[in-house]
Amino acid sequence: MPTDQSPAAVPDDPADVTDARVRDEPPADEPTATITPYRDGPLIVRGNFQLVDTDGQEIDPGRKTVALCRCGKSGIKPFCDGTHKRAGFHSGSAPSRPRPAARLFQEPGRESDDGHRPPT
Repeated sequence: MPTDQSPAAVPDDPADVTDARVRDEPPADEPTATITPYRDGPLIVRGNFQLVDTDGQEIDPGRKTVALCRCGKSGIKPFCDGTHKRAGFHSGSAPSRPRPAARLFQEPGRESDDGHRPPT
């Protein structure tokens, strides 16, 4: 084989980052999880995740599935203790409106979706 050509990548080779299966996977050293907002309830986190406080200190969740408080009333924050039911917390399980990434970056001087103008 000539030295100016690289060998063809083997389709199942994990080093081939052009393979869509590999490109769409997170790096092996990063946590992977599913976060599900429950209607009128907590965020359910399932999978391999790391929970840290604002100082970067790890919070031991004690399990691979946890419920995180969304109502702000839990006595065991960041975990849910069911207080949202008594507090009358209401929130959908999906955003009330889509927030595509392209709309997060507004043109200068143009109002954002929430009616605020970006600083000039």
